[in-house]
Amino acid sequence: MLVLILIGFLGGLVTGISPCILPVVPVIFAAGASTALDEEVAPDGGRVASAPDPERHPELVAAGGASGGAGAPVGRVETDGAGTGGIETGAVPSDAGPVPPAGGDPGVRLGGWRARPRRPFAVVGGLVLSFAVFTLVGSWLLTLLGLPQDFLRDLGLVILGVVGLGLVVPALGDVLERPFARLARGRQHTDAGGFVLGLSLGLVFVPCAGPVLAAIAVVSANHRFGFSSIVLTVAFALGIAVPLLVFAVLGQRLAERMRLVRSRAAVARKVIGVVLMASALIIGLNVTDALQRDVPGYTNALQTHIEDNASARQALAGVTGNVAHGALADCVPSSPTLQECGVAPPITGIAAWLNTPGNRPLSLTGLKGRVVLVDFWTYSCINCQRTLPHVEAWNRAYAKDGLTVIGVHTPEFAFEHVLSNVTQAAAQLGVHYPIALDNDYATWDAYDNNYWPAEYLIDATGHLRHVDYGEGDYGQTESFIRQLLVKATPTVVLPPRTDVANKTPTEETTPETYLGYSHGTADLVDQSVQEGVMTDYQLPSSLPQDGYAYGGNWSIGDEASTAGTNATLQLNFMAQDVYLVLGGSGTVQVSVNGAVIHTVDVGGEPKLYQLVGSATPTTGLLSLRVSPGVQAYDFTFG
Repeated sequence: MLVLILIGFLGGLVTGISPCILPVVPVIFAAGASTALDEEVAPDGGRVASAPDPERHPELVAAGGASGGAGAPVGRVETDGAGTGGIETGAVPSDAGPVPPAGGDPGVRLGGWRARPRRPFAVVGGLVLSFAVFTLVGSWLLTLLGLPQDFLRDLGLVILGVVGLGLVVPALGDVLERPFARLARGRQHTDAGGFVLGLSLGLVFVPCAGPVLAAIAVVSANHRFGFSSIVLTVAFALGIAVPLLVFAVLGQRLAERMRLVRSRAAVARKVIGVVLMASALIIGLNVTDALQRDVPGYTNALQTHIEDNASARQALAGVTGNVAHGALADCVPSSPTLQECGVAPPITGIAAWLNTPGNRPLSLTGLKGRVVLVDFWTYSCINCQRTLPHVEAWNRAYAKDGLTVIGVHTPEFAFEHVLSNVTQAAAQLGVHYPIALDNDYATWDAYDNNYWPAEYLIDATGHLRHVDYGEGDYGQTESFIRQLLVKATPTVVLPPRTDVANKTPTEETTPETYLGYSHGTADLVDQSVQEGVMTDYQLPSSLPQDGYAYGGNWSIGDEASTAGTNATLQLNFMAQDVYLVLGGSGTVQVSVNGAVIHTVDVGGEPKLYQLVGSATPTTGLLSLRVSPGVQAYDFTFG
């Protein structure tokens, strides 16, 4: 259980700093900034309202004279310790009493007087509560009540817009605050307003889909609620709360230090109101999706390290019950070679089809003779959106030559169950291949899947041959598509490989380096490849950063290079860990900067071997002495 809590919290923490939070950041920041516009705290713990809003309390302004004048009444001090909070519209009690020290500007910090800090906690608390509750049980609750699956998202957008309108139109703001005044013993301005704003944000908050969030979504879709799923959801939500709270407090601190904003509180509130209404419109129209796709997924590597290791997969499988079985259990993700993973599971339990003739269903049985790529995705997942251009490019390039792409849309959130929403999103994203709406997770479960995005490549006989999770490895997947198309129709003349920019983020390390000619040889230094022919290569005198070269006899194939006599391989790397996929049988002696580290024994099916492991990232010249018959596929780095 401790592992589950740790994975959930750290996964939420990483999600809270990912590009996926961009749509809600302006609202969180503005909510924090508004704290400095309404009330201040006296040194004894009492509260005093800041400058009254002349549009709503002209009598106070008239009585007090010019803003900032000596003795200007700014409200009454309350010492009962109760708090304020939502994004408030600036109402000030008419029974003005004690005031801050005379001669001061009520809109600026004076001595021990300071803005109250509780509203950021109320807003973020409301967000994580509604997000956690409705992500876990929202679909079940809406089904129980007979409401549309996008009802909660629409409700959140409406509330967000109405709160913003209440700031722009003060009279409306007073009306909206009255219910909370009753809950707070008659005081207008309580933390409840901020909490409601947070609740509305939680309904429209769509974080990036990693393994943790995927596990929560699977449990929600299948209505398999249990103690472990609740613990995971709470831990994830608390992790998200930490960075969001930082944004809110930053907004608060910035506003406290801006005299102009504080002295023009009424205008500032209206600006914040406009920000809220604009945010509701932008989120509702998915305007930020393009920006999120273009921003590199700088947290992907960290998310994978936390959520996709062996311990994490085991813990999450205990929550979802999705454990690979049969041939699927032996199908290694991102294998450098095509595998035999048995007959592919069927596409089953589909609620609706899109982009097929008459929107009629497809079946793998009916597609025998064609190569099929099954791509699990969901339209609000930014990771999926960055993958879609590659998948669509393969569809355009190879459909006429025997490839069928099926986008299995398995929803992450309740609103993604709605057919019209998926139809609209697919059109906006440029998805033209067949889409299967897997609203009940039937196909997801059939494939024992746990990831968005995930690709399953099926050959013309209906057998599963390759599995890949997450972003990246597009060149390898395309190579396998081409191989299977040629195997299905040996006479086919395939078009050139697709050319789509890979926006998958990489750490500051040497990029993945393939040793087969089908992946290109851009980093091969001063050597010309003789494809499939045993050739004697001469090492160059030096290698640039990330460059590599062969020495001795090698036969360079499309996927791997096979060592002959006196075979050596050098690479100028920058990384903490260096791995190489090796096959065949033999040994590889590993040296770094001329010093022998160890010798690797190679045997069995191709697999990943660690060549270098250091405590910190380093640069160096890696030299390998490879025995004849050993096959080298590709270097990867960590």
